[in-house]
Amino acid sequence: MNLISIAPALPRKASREHRRQQLIEATIATIAAKGYAQTTLTDVALRAGVSHGLVNFHFQSKEKLLTDTLLFMAEEYRQNWETALAQAPKDPASQLNAMILADFNDTVSTPERLAAWCAYWGEAQSRPVYQEQCGSNDLEYIRVQEAICERIIEEGGYVSDPRRAARVLRTTSEGVWLDLMFSTDPYARDETLATMYFCASALFPKHFGPNGLISR
Repeated sequence: MNLISIAPALPRKASREHRRQQLIEATIATIAAKGYAQTTLTDVALRAGVSHGLVNFHFQSKEKLLTDTLLFMAEEYRQNWETALAQAPKDPASQLNAMILADFNDTVSTPERLAAWCAYWGEAQSRPVYQEQCGSNDLEYIRVQEAICERIIEEGGYVSDPRRAARVLRTTSEGVWLDLMFSTDPYARDETLATMYFCASALFPKHFGPNGLISR
């Protein structure tokens, strides 16, 4: 079965940034279909509907293409949760709810993006690049989530450790991502959120219930 589909070609005068974005999206889709190691510049060119030479012009090598795609996905993830927080009410429960919802919206949790993340996570050579260039994003996410948990604990009078509460939420979210990828019986977005809210309600029962945020 041929997993490589051909995208409509861009106009000849498409901007350089538009071309790069088209090729990064094609790389995500190719990694999702073929895996990290099996992805080639030719596969990406075919999926994007451009020449091999154009891919090479923009990225010079497969390694640079894969690295730039990883960095794009990491930045996309950061912007996704930061935007969600900025748009949410400022009380801590609403802020935590925004972070939960952000992990499962259509920006970052499409099947192709989840598959690509799993491929990168499983590839040892991509980890040093990620840690060096994106580690600060992760640290900021952790810092913000722990601060939100600390505020909820104060507000609700919970006896809890904000660092561990935040860690439980993060590992649950990551586990659900993996479950969505590898489950033999994939479930819908409502079930992913129900799982997250089950976790949040166990940690903060005055603020979250089985159906999500409790109105206060």
